[in-house]
Order: sequence, then C-alpha cells, then structure tokens
Amino acid sequence: MMAKKSVQKSLAKARKGNAAKVKPVSRQVKADAKVLHGAAKPLNRAQIEEMFRRFQAANPEPKTELRYVNPFTLLVAVVLSAQATDAGVNKATPALFAAAGTPAKMAALGETHVRDLIKTIGLFRTKAKNVVELSRRLVADHGGQVPRSREALEALPGVGRKTANVVLNVAFDEPTIAVDTHIFRVGNRTGLAPGKNPFEVEQKLEQVVPAQYKLHAHHWLILHGRYTCVARKPLCETCIIADLCQWPGKTVL
Repeated sequence: MMAKKSVQKSLAKARKGNAAKVKPVSRQVKADAKVLHGAAKPLNRAQIEEMFRRFQAANPEPKTELRYVNPFTLLVAVVLSAQATDAGVNKATPALFAAAGTPAKMAALGETHVRDLIKTIGLFRTKAKNVVELSRRLVADHGGQVPRSREALEALPGVGRKTANVVLNVAFDEPTIAVDTHIFRVGNRTGLAPGKNPFEVEQKLEQVVPAQYKLHAHHWLILHGRYTCVARKPLCETCIIADLCQWPGKTVL
C-alpha cells in the first residue's frame, strides 16, 4: 500500500510541475560533469523498484516510436536511426517499405533506389549500402528471415550491439536493453546504472533492473531521456522520479 501511495503522490506532483526545481545552468553543467561517465551515487534496490513502479503506472505498455510492419522493416528502421531521429526516419520509411517490405525486395531494389528514398536521413549513402547488403545476407544466410540471436544480428552490415538489442526486444520480446545516448544519460544522472561507457551501463542495467520490469525497461528509459531527462534543460519539475534521482543539478521540492 505504501508503494502504491508513493506512486500516486509522485505522479500527482509531476503533473502539477512541482516535483523538483532545476538549479541554474552553471550548476547543471557542473552536476553533469560530476555524474556522467560513472560517478553518480547508485540507487539502492528499493529505490529502483519504486522507479519502475512509477514508470509502469505512468505508461503500462511503452512502444518504440519507430514505425515498422514486420521484424525486417524494424531492423531496417533501427539501422537507419543511427545518428538520426526516429521522427526523421519515420518520414522516409513509408515509401521505402511500400517499395520493399521484405529482404528479397530490398535487395532487388538496389542501393541507388534505396539511397534516393532515404536521402533525407543522415549518412544515407552508407546506410543504403548496409540496408541492401544486410538484405542480401538475410536471403542468402537466413532464408529471408530476421535471426533471433544477437550474434547473427551483429554479423549483418550496419548492425551493432545496440541495434541487435532493439530488434531482440521489440520484434521478439526479449528482455534486452539497448543503451543509446538517452539511456546512457539517464543511467548515469539518476544513479540507476552508472557507467563510463554504454556497455558498462548496459551491464549494470542487466544486473539491477527487476525481472518483472525488464521487458519494457528499454522503452521506459529511452522515453524518459528523450522527453524528460533531456541533455539541456531537463524537465525535473515534471519528473516522476525526481525524489529518487541522484543528479545534483536539481533540488527536490
């Protein structure tokens, strides 16, 4: 009952915009310099449980913001999203997926046509080459299916650990956590999973996130970093975990 009351109280304060007060910019910068890359005070088990209870209460079924129609188009969308925004990828992919929604069709479409369809996305030349080549590999090595193993995914052109984790989580409901810049920032600022690099943060998240929350942890954390715990001017006033967060750049009200 106490946990339920604490969740309700934190959500109410966040909605009113009085969860916490952000300190002046100069102190925010100093706070980030202090805690980013692994120096934050770690949260304890009770605090972590409470954090995810609140995330779940606020958003019970979080989803990726990338648009896709099957595991293959998800894989392509995630590859295209590297160093680009989901919104930017979503503007380019409808036409691409209408023309080639399977590995065989994408391989047949060819690099030039793919490049023309995704030219609004950063690094589109390299990405077009990777998308076509990974499509050919899927046809040749996996019968046109997206593999369900991290090793097989990472062997594909343009697919790294982060991309593989997203595909495993979203397409196959594996409890993986892909650490991007948002999750790296949230993990360090809050004290949830301090680490000097994305791999360290991922390993700590694997250790500390309670099992019942792992499936959705990736999306809760990335959405929190994307819309609340932003790099500049974090919205601590409306943060539902402000009183748990260890970031010294804010004052809890």
